[in-house]
Amino acid sequence: MDVYGLIGNPVGHSLSPPMHEAAYEELGMNARYVTFEPEPEAIESVITGAQALGIQGLNVTIPFKQDVLEQVTCDPTAERIGAVNTIDFSTDPPTGYNTDITGVIRTFKHHDITLEDRTAVIIGAGGAARAVAFALADAGAEFHIVNRTESKAESLAAELEGATAGGLSELPSVLPDADILINATSVGMEEDQSPVSAELLHADLTVFDAVYRPLQTKLLRDAQAVGAKTIDGAWMLLYQGVAAFEIWTDKEAPVSAMNQALRNRLE
Repeated sequence: MDVYGLIGNPVGHSLSPPMHEAAYEELGMNARYVTFEPEPEAIESVITGAQALGIQGLNVTIPFKQDVLEQVTCDPTAERIGAVNTIDFSTDPPTGYNTDITGVIRTFKHHDITLEDRTAVIIGAGGAARAVAFALADAGAEFHIVNRTESKAESLAAELEGATAGGLSELPSVLPDADILINATSVGMEEDQSPVSAELLHADLTVFDAVYRPLQTKLLRDAQAVGAKTIDGAWMLLYQGVAAFEIWTDKEAPVSAMNQALRNRLE
């Protein structure tokens, strides 16, 4: 039996197990996906132990995405972004990837949204925003990063071509001419709130909210009300998992089965 899994702390909330297990079932694979919740100081022994046990691949989530960098050889994308969310143990040493960027790009491609030469606004400057920003830069978009702490937005923008930055107060001036709006913060997850005033949204926008619990956030409902195209956060979660599956197995992922399993847990 092939074993894949997830390391993080905590991991009890993860939707990766049902998504990957659905892929194994769909393809008739003798495989399982399990979760591990090690203490932060144990990460080195976790990676060497997984390698010794013959685990084929691991996903990596908070707080270990930077901690595992010293335990793997990063592919160019993971090295640039400075974070690993997928480890492939078929190489020695293991190879670290960042499929969050792939998840963003494939999400927009799935919805027939072209990123090249488009103007986007990203709200947030944390881990999710970092993945989104690198994806947009790679795709040839121009984008403005806004964040409550302006210095964090400026720091991220300085790493990327086509990026500018500012504070949340700039939203009224940058959104009217934007093609794409991306919420990469947690606003809307715990409370029915939006990071953007509804009156700033317009019908020519594509609005992507990285929050996936709930699927229909206030931001997306407000965007739908003005006729904007909307994309929920489960798509990014799905496609980063699809990319990890394909790295580990060298098989084409059964995207529909994985998507259905994911949404069954969210809807």
